[in-house]
Amino acid sequence: MKIDSANAFQTLSGLLDDDVAAVEALLTERAASPVSVIPNLSGYIVSAGGKRLRPLITLAAAKACGATDMTPVHCLAAAVEFIHTATLLHDDVVDESDLRRGKPAAKNVWGNSASILVGDFLFARAFTLMVETGRLSVLDILSNASSIIAEGEVHQLAVMGQLDLPTEEYLRIIEAKTAALFEAASESGAVCADAPEEQVRAMQAYGKNLGLAFQLVDDALDYGGTTSVIGKSVGDDFRECKITLPIVIARRRGSADDKVFWDRALNPETQEDSDLAHAIHLIRSTGAAKDTLAEARSYVEIAKKSLQALPASPYRDALSSLADFCVDRAY
Repeated sequence: MKIDSANAFQTLSGLLDDDVAAVEALLTERAASPVSVIPNLSGYIVSAGGKRLRPLITLAAAKACGATDMTPVHCLAAAVEFIHTATLLHDDVVDESDLRRGKPAAKNVWGNSASILVGDFLFARAFTLMVETGRLSVLDILSNASSIIAEGEVHQLAVMGQLDLPTEEYLRIIEAKTAALFEAASESGAVCADAPEEQVRAMQAYGKNLGLAFQLVDDALDYGGTTSVIGKSVGDDFRECKITLPIVIARRRGSADDKVFWDRALNPETQEDSDLAHAIHLIRSTGAAKDTLAEARSYVEIAKKSLQALPASPYRDALSSLADFCVDRAY
C-alpha cells in the first residue's frame, strides 16, 4: 500500500493509536515524583509538542515484525522517549539554547542544575523501564546507544571551530549523536517482537540510516532547507557555531573571500547578527543545501530497502513512507 509521505506520520500514528496512548500514560506515570520540580520540569518538555518519532518507530518495528504482546514494547518505547528527552535537557544546557520546540528551554525556567538533574532522573527511569521488558538484550542495545550518544556530543564539542572538518568525521558525529537512538529504537522493537535475526538486522539498518537522513535534513533546515519559507526558525546551529555538512560543503566550494567570511562568522567572538543572511545565501548559491538533502535521500533509500526483509504489512508500508517524509519535509 502506497502512502503519501506528507501523511506518513499521521498514518503511522493512526495505526498505533492505542499503543501510543499506553506509552503516553507510562510517560506520565514514570515521571511522577514527590519532588515537585521533577514532574513539573519533565512534564514541561515531554508535553512540549514533540512528535514522539522514536517511540513510534519502536512500536511500528515491533508490529512490523509480528509482535503480539505489546506490553513490553510499551515499556521499551517509553524508555526510548525518556532517553531522548534527557538528551534534550542536557543539550540545551550545553548549547545554551533559549528555545525548545517553540517554548523557552527548561533551563531558562528552572535553571541549568535542575535541567541536568532531571535529565539524569529520566535516564534512570528509562533503565527501569528497560528492565521491565524482561529482555537483557534490550538493555544491552539501549545502554550501548546511550554511551554512543554521549560520545557523539563530546566529539561535536571537540571539533567546534574546525571549519575544514572532513565529511567522514561529520558523519561519524551524527551517526553517534542522532542515528544511534533511531537505530536502537528500531532494533530493540524487533527484538521485543522475538523477530528472527534477519529482521532484527533489517530494523537496525532501517533505524541507523533513517537517523542519519533525519539529522542531515535538520542541518539543512537550519539554513532554510531549499526554500526561504519553512515551518521552523533558522540559524540556531549557526549562532552556536556548529560545524554541519551544509557549512562544510559551502566553505569548501567558496571563494577566498567566502572562506574569510566563514572563519569570522563561525567564531562566537566575531560573529555578527547580520551574518546569518549571508551564510544562508552562500549555502544556497553553492548548492550545499541541495547536496546535503541529496545525501539524506541516499540514506533514506538504504533504509527503505532494508524493510524488504520484513513481511508485507501496513506497518512496513508506513515505515517506508515515514522515511520519505523525513526528507520531503525540507522542500
